[in-house]
Amino acid sequence: MKIEKTNAARLLDKEKIAYTLIPYQVDESDLSAIHVAEQLGEPIEQVFKTLVLKGDKNGYFVCIIPGAEELNLKTAAKISGNKSCDMIPMKELLNITGYIRGACSPIGMKKIFPSFIDESAKNYPFIYISAGKRGLQIQIDPTHLTTTFNIKSVNLALE
Repeated sequence: MKIEKTNAARLLDKEKIAYTLIPYQVDESDLSAIHVAEQLGEPIEQVFKTLVLKGDKNGYFVCIIPGAEELNLKTAAKISGNKSCDMIPMKELLNITGYIRGACSPIGMKKIFPSFIDESAKNYPFIYISAGKRGLQIQIDPTHLTTTFNIKSVNLALE
């Protein structure tokens, strides 16, 4: 089966970064990272989800956290230089990022937003992130995200 490259994959190619595109079976009624991890047969701690937020001072930013975790909004606001922040409404996701729910990659959004990844990613030789299309994940060494794409590694998970 031929896997069609996404914008995220093309950006990785351009930067000469090693990665693997991994297809999985989509369930439109369950777009959760937990479902993705089950489909991949991988631990949920290595399957990361991309969340887009808006801060009260600095606008939009991105947080990438382990799939089963909840984002600590106070911590997210603080690390992004805001007093407060909220998840963007789902109906705004496509317009802001160019991606839809269940297929939001931290790589290749319409604009480059300040981005933060939970420091637990450093514990693994590779993690999974969305490739920018439902049914497709990118397996990648997380250090490439922090070095090449200027994604800051911080403690984001809810304590």
